[in-house]
Parts: sequence; C-alpha cells; structure tokens
Amino acid sequence: MARSQEIERETISGYVGLALGLGLLGGALYFFLNVAASGPRALAMAIPLAVLGAFVLAGLYMLQPNEAAILLLFGQYKGTDRSEGLRWANPFYRKQKISLRAHNLASDRLKVNDKRGNPIEIAAAVVWRVADTAQASFDVEDYQQYVRIQAEAAVRHLASTYAYDEGEDLHPGEITLRAGQDRVAESLIRELTDRFDRAGIVVEDAKLTHLAYAPEIAQVMLRRQQAEAIIAARSKIVHGAVSMVEMALNGLSERDIVHLDDERRAAMVSNLLVVLCAESEVAPVINTGTLYQ
Repeated sequence: MARSQEIERETISGYVGLALGLGLLGGALYFFLNVAASGPRALAMAIPLAVLGAFVLAGLYMLQPNEAAILLLFGQYKGTDRSEGLRWANPFYRKQKISLRAHNLASDRLKVNDKRGNPIEIAAAVVWRVADTAQASFDVEDYQQYVRIQAEAAVRHLASTYAYDEGEDLHPGEITLRAGQDRVAESLIRELTDRFDRAGIVVEDAKLTHLAYAPEIAQVMLRRQQAEAIIAARSKIVHGAVSMVEMALNGLSERDIVHLDDERRAAMVSNLLVVLCAESEVAPVINTGTLYQ
C-alpha cells in the first residue's frame, strides 16, 4: 500500500475574501433597494451578486495556532493549509481540521510478564503529535485510536524484552526495567517511533509511570529483595571484619606487644570476628586465668 504524502497548500487571506464577499452582498443590497426605480434590470443584477457574495463567504474558515486544514475536493486530496488566522479557499473544498499540538497519552496499568516470566504491572506516558497530516487522515482509520492501541502494544513488548530486576540468571550489566529506566525509555521511544510512522505521528517523549510486581507475587519478591540485601550487607561486614582483624594482628606483631602461638591467634581471631560481626552489642569477658584453664 502506497503511503500518502502531505502537500502544503497556500491559501488566500480570509480578510480579502471577507471584504470581497461583503462588497458583493453590499452591491446586491443596493440593487434590491433600487428595484422600484430601475425595474427588473436591477433585480437581475442583485440576485447574481447576492449568490456570488454568499459563495465567496462560504469559502472562509479560521485556523488556530498549531492547527491545519486538510482540503478535499469531492473526495480528492488537494493539500494541507497550515496558515493560522482567517483564511479563504475554494468554497467547494471540504475543510477537515486537524490538531498539530502535542498530545499526552497515559496508558492504563497493564499486567504482563517480564523477560523471566514474572507477572508485573506497567504503565507509560507518551507525548506525541501529528507530523504528516495526510498520513494521519488517509493511511489509518482513526489516528488517535491507532496511537492508543499501538502504544499499549509497544509497552507490552517492552516489558517482555527486559527483566524487572537484576538476578543471577542475567548477564553482567544487562539492562533491567527498574535499574535502567533511561535506557528503557530510549527503547520505548524507538519502538513507538517505528509503530507510529505509518500514521505520520512523531514521538516527543515517553516514560514509564508505573512499574511494580503483580500483587500475587509482590510479597514473595519483596522477601527475596530483602534477603539479597541482607546477604550483600553481611558480605560487606565480614569483608571489613577480616580486614580489621588482619590489621590488629599485624599491629600486635610489628610493635612486639604480645607473642601469640597459633592456638591463641585463632582464639583472638574468633573473638574479634564475633565482636565485629555481631548484630547486638557484645559484652566483654575478662579471662583471669589462662587459655587452657
């Protein structure tokens, strides 16, 4: 199917058409008022002038800023007028107005499966506008409905392309919906641009407005995230404790404060790790004897 292409059409200033139409009606009124004096000849002049004046005024129309008019002559596309203000064109043209302003589309919350197959809820906001009026009017049935349906399809496809969150089954540095929102937004804009191209629509911006696990697995995933956070925190604590124990032992040896055999060194390491890794405050125990009694 061949795509339509917008043809820019220059029209006449509506003020010229208004002045001409009113002048013709004024002439018709003058002859009507002189019918009694001039007879049928005045009437023969008044009627054509009145009809012509009404015909000229019928060609007037007004365009707001960022608004265009598609001009059709008996179903044939003649061009698009993008000039704002009062305009005049052939009265036989049908003027189909179309907005060129930016539109906001807030999609509904969609329940879809992410790359892992987990059910999630996702929604997006899309800013779009008409770029080619001919394509928007003639290549799709209803361009606004087309935008809504294609935006929903794009969001669904996006959700199935990425995982919701990071995990061991993903490649290092792989983009996720929650952590890589900027990259995800760029992918959404590219997909929307490809889908809207048929209708002559351009995408100004697109962002995710809602992202969450579906209610049936939200609690399970929350516990999983909490467990991962606890494991990560514990790993960091243990790593830091081992470093501190190593510093303590090296400091004692270098300053020749105390000489420890392997068994006493192991006992000291154990005590220090308990103190450093314990969640609650540890009470010190003073040993008045020896390690072996």
